[in-house]
Amino acid sequence: MKRGIVFALLAAATFGASTPLAKMLVGAVAPVALAGLLYAGSGVGLLACYCVRGWYGRAEPRGAAGLARTDLAWLAAAILFGGVAGPVLLMVGLSRLAGSSASLLLNLEGVLTALLAWCVFKENVDRRILLGMLLIVAGGLVLAWDHGAGITGAGSLGVLAVVGACLCWAIDNNLTRKIADSDALQIACIKGLAAGVVNLTIAYALGLALPSASLIAATGVVGFCGYGLSLVLFVLALRSLGTARTGAYFSAAPFVGALVSLALLGETPAPGFWLGGALMAAGIALHLNERHAHTHTHMAEQHTHRHRHDAHHQHAHDAGWDGSEPHSHAHQHVEQTHTHVHFPDTHHRHTH
Repeated sequence: MKRGIVFALLAAATFGASTPLAKMLVGAVAPVALAGLLYAGSGVGLLACYCVRGWYGRAEPRGAAGLARTDLAWLAAAILFGGVAGPVLLMVGLSRLAGSSASLLLNLEGVLTALLAWCVFKENVDRRILLGMLLIVAGGLVLAWDHGAGITGAGSLGVLAVVGACLCWAIDNNLTRKIADSDALQIACIKGLAAGVVNLTIAYALGLALPSASLIAATGVVGFCGYGLSLVLFVLALRSLGTARTGAYFSAAPFVGALVSLALLGETPAPGFWLGGALMAAGIALHLNERHAHTHTHMAEQHTHRHRHDAHHQHAHDAGWDGSEPHSHAHQHVEQTHTHVHFPDTHHRHTH
């Protein structure tokens, strides 16, 4: 669980830092083309990592399960919302808003992700998590209020575009949870390449020109770090924390983005900036101190994913197993009832 929290916060930091960097590129590249270049950079960079990993004899990391045929529909839907619609809407918003304002509005992604997880996908929530999310939202509202000049009047279309991007990514996050037990690098690589190709094809059809080679390279680096590595880390966090909690930790991204905007774009922090940051930090602290434990029953099921022989994986192997852990194979879970601290990970999606 602690490792999942670290992954979620690192995902937030890499994505949050990419927003003001993308803002610096908006004036030189049309939004659709910029979205395509960001995801293409993500996909190409992760493909290089995938090839290097294969060069050393591992098509997948030890114990990882590759994508199954049944995963493809979930992945395609995630690409449509998170890889095509979401980034285009964000680039449109960035073209009309200050970088710090757009970064702070992205706070809505975590909220919408959690609401969908709780209301549509029936993930559990307790009072501590709900209070923590409310504090994070309150912090985002304080920050957005202080940046009101950037999100009113002519910027209203930009606000709607960023909110639309948040909704698309919230849907994407919940869809990706369905395939999070598969190889995270493979998921992020396919998503980046597919989204990059689609957006660049749209840009070409619209007759939009691409920037210089040096600017394409810079955009690719931003995309690789802010969209590629961030997504890999996000998928790893989903396995351990579930969608709502991962989304909550990921809500730190806007604050990181605002800090980078202040440093790189020369924007002056408003009076409520640190108050908003403190509220968000308090919300994250509540999540860090969560201790969710009760008697629960695991129903019998068979699936494939990366695992160790812990309390949930007491099964036999054939004679060919070399004893290495973690590993991945199809295995059967028998019905089991016990009590321990847990998050809504792969084996704890039960009702309450």
